Amino acid sequence: MASEDGLDWRERQRRAVSAHAAADERRRAAEQAEAAELVARFVAEAVRRGLPTTRLTARSYDGRSRYRTALRGWYVDRARSRAVDTDGRFHLLTVPGGLRARLFGADPQPSPPPLVVGAGGRDGESIPLEVLLARRLDGGGS
Repeated sequence: MASEDGLDWRERQRRAVSAHAAADERRRAAEQAEAAELVARFVAEAVRRGLPTTRLTARSYDGRSRYRTALRGWYVDRARSRAVDTDGRFHLLTVPGGLRARLFGADPQPSPPPLVVGAGGRDGESIPLEVLLARRLDGGGS
Protein backbone atom coordinates (compact mmCIF):
# COMPACT_ATOMS: atom_id res chain seq x y z
CA MET A 1 0.00 0.00 0.00
CA ALA A 2 2.83 2.43 0.85
CA SER A 3 4.56 1.87 -2.48
CA GLU A 4 1.25 2.36 -4.26
CA ASP A 5 0.72 5.63 -2.37
CA GLY A 6 4.30 6.63 -3.19
CA LEU A 7 3.69 6.00 -6.85
CA ASP A 8 0.45 7.97 -6.72
CA TRP A 9 2.23 10.84 -4.99
CA ARG A 10 5.02 10.86 -7.61
CA GLU A 11 2.48 10.82 -10.41
CA ARG A 12 0.56 13.71 -8.82
CA GLN A 13 3.80 15.67 -8.46
CA ARG A 14 4.76 15.00 -12.09
CA ARG A 15 1.34 16.15 -13.27
CA ALA A 16 1.47 19.27 -11.10
CA VAL A 17 4.89 20.19 -12.48
CA SER A 18 3.67 19.62 -16.05
CA ALA A 19 0.55 21.72 -15.46
CA HIS A 20 2.65 24.52 -13.95
CA ALA A 21 5.06 24.49 -16.90
CA ALA A 22 2.18 24.55 -19.39
CA ALA A 23 0.53 27.47 -17.58
CA ASP A 24 3.85 29.34 -17.52
CA GLU A 25 4.30 28.78 -21.26
CA ARG A 26 0.75 30.06 -21.97
CA ARG A 27 1.44 33.16 -19.85
CA ARG A 28 4.71 33.84 -21.70
CA ALA A 29 3.03 33.40 -25.09
CA ALA A 30 0.22 35.78 -24.11
CA GLU A 31 2.73 38.39 -22.88
CA GLN A 32 4.78 38.09 -26.07
CA ALA A 33 1.65 38.49 -28.20
CA GLU A 34 0.64 41.59 -26.23
CA ALA A 35 4.14 43.07 -26.52
CA ALA A 36 4.26 42.31 -30.26
CA GLU A 37 0.95 44.17 -30.65
CA LEU A 38 2.41 47.18 -28.80
CA VAL A 39 5.40 47.17 -31.16
CA ALA A 40 3.15 46.90 -34.23
CA ARG A 41 1.06 49.86 -33.02
CA PHE A 42 4.26 51.83 -32.38
CA VAL A 43 5.47 51.26 -35.95
CA ALA A 44 2.10 52.23 -37.42
CA GLU A 45 2.00 55.41 -35.34
CA ALA A 46 5.65 56.29 -36.07
CA VAL A 47 4.99 55.94 -39.80
CA ARG A 48 1.75 57.93 -39.51
CA ARG A 49 3.59 60.75 -37.72
CA GLY A 50 6.47 60.67 -40.17
CA LEU A 51 8.98 59.87 -37.43
CA PRO A 52 12.27 59.56 -39.32
CA THR A 53 14.08 56.24 -39.27
CA THR A 54 17.79 55.85 -38.87
CA ARG A 55 20.38 53.24 -39.77
CA LEU A 56 20.71 51.20 -36.59
CA THR A 57 24.06 50.27 -35.12
CA ALA A 58 24.87 47.50 -32.67
CA ARG A 59 27.27 47.60 -29.77
CA SER A 60 29.69 44.83 -28.83
CA TYR A 61 28.94 42.89 -25.65
CA ASP A 62 31.77 44.68 -23.88
CA GLY A 63 30.39 48.06 -24.99
CA ARG A 64 33.64 49.25 -26.53
CA SER A 65 32.76 49.05 -30.22
CA ARG A 66 29.85 49.94 -32.45
CA TYR A 67 29.06 48.09 -35.67
CA ARG A 68 26.87 49.05 -38.57
CA THR A 69 23.87 46.90 -39.43
CA ALA A 70 21.55 46.59 -42.40
CA LEU A 71 18.62 47.56 -40.16
CA ARG A 72 16.61 50.76 -40.34
CA GLY A 73 14.27 51.79 -37.59
CA TRP A 74 13.94 53.66 -34.34
CA TYR A 75 15.99 53.43 -31.18
CA VAL A 76 13.59 53.24 -28.25
CA ASP A 77 15.97 53.92 -25.37
CA ARG A 78 18.59 56.54 -24.65
CA ALA A 79 21.38 53.96 -24.52
CA ARG A 80 20.52 52.95 -28.11
CA SER A 81 20.64 49.31 -27.07
CA ARG A 82 17.03 48.52 -28.00
CA ALA A 83 15.27 49.33 -31.23
CA VAL A 84 12.31 48.55 -33.43
CA ASP A 85 12.98 48.07 -37.12
CA THR A 86 10.67 49.22 -39.91
CA ASP A 87 9.26 45.69 -40.20
CA GLY A 88 8.02 45.86 -36.60
CA ARG A 89 10.65 43.58 -35.07
CA PHE A 90 12.20 44.30 -31.68
CA HIS A 91 15.99 44.15 -31.43
CA LEU A 92 18.49 44.05 -28.60
CA LEU A 93 21.43 45.74 -30.28
CA THR A 94 24.30 43.92 -28.60
CA VAL A 95 26.38 41.50 -30.60
CA PRO A 96 29.65 39.60 -30.33
CA GLY A 97 32.43 41.82 -31.59
CA GLY A 98 35.29 40.94 -33.83
CA LEU A 99 36.95 41.52 -37.13
CA ARG A 100 34.09 40.07 -39.18
CA ALA A 101 31.59 42.47 -37.60
CA ARG A 102 33.98 45.37 -38.13
CA LEU A 103 34.47 44.52 -41.83
CA PHE A 104 31.00 43.35 -42.84
CA GLY A 105 28.74 44.79 -40.17
CA ALA A 106 26.71 43.03 -37.53
CA ASP A 107 23.48 41.14 -37.96
CA PRO A 108 21.50 41.40 -34.71
CA GLN A 109 18.56 39.02 -34.77
CA PRO A 110 15.10 40.10 -33.64
CA SER A 111 13.98 38.97 -30.23
CA PRO A 112 10.56 38.74 -28.64
CA PRO A 113 9.75 42.10 -27.07
CA PRO A 114 9.28 42.05 -23.30
CA LEU A 115 6.25 43.67 -21.69
CA VAL A 116 8.60 45.16 -19.10
CA VAL A 117 11.99 46.29 -20.38
CA GLY A 118 14.83 45.75 -17.95
CA ALA A 119 12.85 43.50 -15.58
CA GLY A 120 15.21 41.35 -13.56
CA GLY A 121 18.22 43.47 -14.47
CA ARG A 122 20.96 44.14 -11.96
CA ASP A 123 20.44 47.91 -11.93
CA GLY A 124 16.84 47.55 -10.78
CA GLU A 125 15.56 49.91 -13.45
CA SER A 126 12.66 48.62 -15.45
CA ILE A 127 9.98 50.30 -17.52
CA PRO A 128 6.84 49.00 -19.19
CA LEU A 129 7.32 48.62 -22.93
CA GLU A 130 4.19 50.67 -23.56
CA VAL A 131 5.67 53.64 -21.65
CA LEU A 132 9.04 53.31 -23.40
CA LEU A 133 7.42 53.32 -26.86
CA ALA A 134 5.11 56.23 -25.96
CA ARG A 135 8.12 58.26 -24.82
CA ARG A 136 9.86 57.57 -28.12
CA LEU A 137 6.82 58.73 -30.06
CA ASP A 138 6.75 61.90 -27.99
CA GLY A 139 10.36 62.69 -28.88
CA GLY A 140 12.25 61.06 -26.03
CA GLY A 141 14.32 57.94 -25.81
CA SER A 142 16.63 58.42 -28.76
